[in-house]
Amino acid sequence: MTTEPIRILIADDQQNIRHAFRLVLDAQPDMLVVGEAADGMSAVEQARHLRPDVLLADIRMPRLDGLEVTRLLAGPDAAGATRVIVVTTFDLDEYVHTALRNGASGFLLKRSGPTLLIEAIRAAMTGDTLISPQVTVRLLRHLTSPPGAPSRAVDVTLTDRELDIVRPLARGGSNAEIAVDLFISPGTVKNHIANIQRKLGVRNRVGIAAWAWETGHSKPG
Repeated sequence: MTTEPIRILIADDQQNIRHAFRLVLDAQPDMLVVGEAADGMSAVEQARHLRPDVLLADIRMPRLDGLEVTRLLAGPDAAGATRVIVVTTFDLDEYVHTALRNGASGFLLKRSGPTLLIEAIRAAMTGDTLISPQVTVRLLRHLTSPPGAPSRAVDVTLTDRELDIVRPLARGGSNAEIAVDLFISPGTVKNHIANIQRKLGVRNRVGIAAWAWETGHSKPG
């Protein structure tokens, strides 16, 4: 049985960024870049015409910024909502909050690298929201009820190894950084995080960090 590839539209006003993303994504066996847009208006028009599975949207673009693109295509009033992942250089708090309120399926910093970009696209396809580790702490400082936040119950039991991973994660550590510190592979860290999310009933790293902060297992970095 053949599985259709994830169809992706890239919206960024810098051609070199679009080209770099296309090279990375087209190299994945389960992904296909179906179009590029150099401004926000074109992104909306192409998304409505091509109906991609995922749109990667920069924030600062001509004619229409990525936050408005997100609202139009993924917001509560959007018809046939598109999964939009915001990929930007700027991690200003107001951008993160607005993107998530407008329905973004992820918020990544361009410096997070290609591995996280690929993970975010696959996560969006399963209904999850992936946020750059660098953004997690900044986000939690200002959100009283972060997306995917767990209940405040403290009776969830995590293993010692899982807690070893939760603590640096809640301080904004990436999978690679946690792996180095614990002398395990990034893949093992990823698997542990998936198990932790399942146990806590949260959708992403922000939910894990919120639980760690609320239960005293970690403090803001």
